[in-house]
Amino acid sequence: MTTTAPESVLALDPATQDLLFREARTANAFTGEPVTDDQVRAIYDLVKWGPTAMNTQPLRLVAVRTPQARERLVAHMAEGNKAKTGSAPLALIVAADADFHEHLPVTFPHKPGARESMADNPGRPGIAHFNATIQLGYLIVGIRAAGLAAGPMVGFDAEGLRREFLSGTNQQPIAVVNVGRPGPDAWFERNPRLSFEQVVTTV
Repeated sequence: MTTTAPESVLALDPATQDLLFREARTANAFTGEPVTDDQVRAIYDLVKWGPTAMNTQPLRLVAVRTPQARERLVAHMAEGNKAKTGSAPLALIVAADADFHEHLPVTFPHKPGARESMADNPGRPGIAHFNATIQLGYLIVGIRAAGLAAGPMVGFDAEGLRREFLSGTNQQPIAVVNVGRPGPDAWFERNPRLSFEQVVTTV
């Protein structure tokens, strides 16, 4: 009995599988090569097609570029994340917008009244957080698809970051993602992954 190699049953060619998953790593250091606005736009225009519940799309991004804004961001990062956030070519504040329902007449047009019913839903912030976190996963893969590396982090003062960058909105930060070309010392030793047998149960 022969077993088909897992990568051969996938629609993506092996090189793309490596780019997005097998060879991709979380980066902790970057080169000085800039990340352009065109790259950021192309990444978003790709990952926006990833599904969310009711097409809510609560992901919001703040691209932190100027030295002044970077200083403000670094001040709210955990000590171990300050240096790499300060030196990355681009830092993205990833937030979940609890006011996503305001867009439902456009993004979910086949259900009249969706905006109004969701406006009264006390679980709306949780819905925003869950779906924006899904979109964060798409974003990381999209950054890799652009030939760049992502360094996602959750070590920061969330309330301080919200006041500093998201005041006047109903957005909550869920991650900060450093973006750029990986530097020569970007990687930690790669940790093992669980096997199929450890994860998948068939019933």
